[in-house]
Amino acid sequence: MFTGLIQGTGKVKSLGNDLYAIAISRTNHQKITHDLELGDSVAVDGVCLTVEKITKDGFVATASPETLQRTTLARSTQNQSPVNLETSLRVGSKIGGHFVSGHVDGIGCLTESKQTQQAWEMTFSSPPSLTAEWQQYLAPYIVSKASIAVNGISLTIADCDVDGNYFKVAVIPVTYADTNLAQLKIGDWVNLESDILGKYVDRLISHRLGKQPIQENISLDFLAQHGY
Repeated sequence: MFTGLIQGTGKVKSLGNDLYAIAISRTNHQKITHDLELGDSVAVDGVCLTVEKITKDGFVATASPETLQRTTLARSTQNQSPVNLETSLRVGSKIGGHFVSGHVDGIGCLTESKQTQQAWEMTFSSPPSLTAEWQQYLAPYIVSKASIAVNGISLTIADCDVDGNYFKVAVIPVTYADTNLAQLKIGDWVNLESDILGKYVDRLISHRLGKQPIQENISLDFLAQHGY
């Protein structure tokens, strides 16, 4: 379990046989590795990986074929683009973001990015080749003011359409500077994980309604009528 508060960045290199070496940037190396142990979980661009070997530069982990298919990890390896890193949440630690499981729901792409006086406004939608996956795994949970993890970063959805076809976030300067969002170009792919609480509510409501389609325009009255 993670919080979506990035601790540093690094680079991913394939070692073959589904093994990947993650080299942590020197600036944040100590913050991530000072208590890192074998078997620990680390979110790499929002993907939960298990530390199998600790190296002088970082650590080595295995990424299964399913992980490589459902995330941007393989692309990051090929492009040598920086990845965001966060170690797992410790009991008693501050939770400044939201609960992030490290299980990516799907892939989005950056469609617009513009700087304002206070932040960067970034808009994400589905890559054309992954629209079906977006509609199934992401669209139902894209809700205005809800949380979402973009490359493992805890962000709040500032705006979206009613069908969840796109969403917009406002990224404050410190987050923009300290993560790989600053390196994104229009059309680049990102890992997305919707708010886990929304998934549980969806599951419970669907079960209560006999697996009927998700109720639109859910209100407080609707939730009260169904026991929530």
